[in-house]
Amino acid sequence: MVYVLLADGFEEIEALTPVDLLRRAGVCVTTVGVTGKTVKGSHGIPVVADVDAQEALAMLDAGQAPEMVVFPGGMPGAKNLDESPLTDKFLAAVREADGYAAAICAAPMILGKRGLLQGIAAVCYPGFEEYLLGAKVQERCISVAWDSKKKIITGCAMGAATEFALTLVEALKGESTANELRAAILFE
Repeated sequence: MVYVLLADGFEEIEALTPVDLLRRAGVCVTTVGVTGKTVKGSHGIPVVADVDAQEALAMLDAGQAPEMVVFPGGMPGAKNLDESPLTDKFLAAVREADGYAAAICAAPMILGKRGLLQGIAAVCYPGFEEYLLGAKVQERCISVAWDSKKKIITGCAMGAATEFALTLVEALKGESTANELRAAILFE
């Protein structure tokens, strides 16, 4: 199960592109409305999440452990996720399940502030590097950084949303599935 956490002010493309491509690849994805069942994106687009925070906690308690947790960026969405106790519960659950934590744009700060990026390559939206504590911050031109040992994937910004999502697919379903999907959506 992949959980995509949505808080008011999330960047719509950074959240919904991973949901779309993961589902196309046959991955079970649940969107979690951290700030309510209907969550408003940073550009005013309302999205009805699959579950709200309480329902998501019940899913965790019922043993539906995350194989991946995705944190989209956008402001103030990333800040709202950073301040939510639900974020720490999901990070603990995904670490316990030996799953992936993935964040894009401003959201890698969530992982960095919690010490999860120590010693690994990471990217973020320019200006958020100071929050990537202990990370080997990559140049701005790199769209996605993936550490397969620590199971952390970071993306730099909205423009990298498709490549970020395809990397998530590759991490869970393999390179062949990601390449097939890449060809299908990009006509390569």
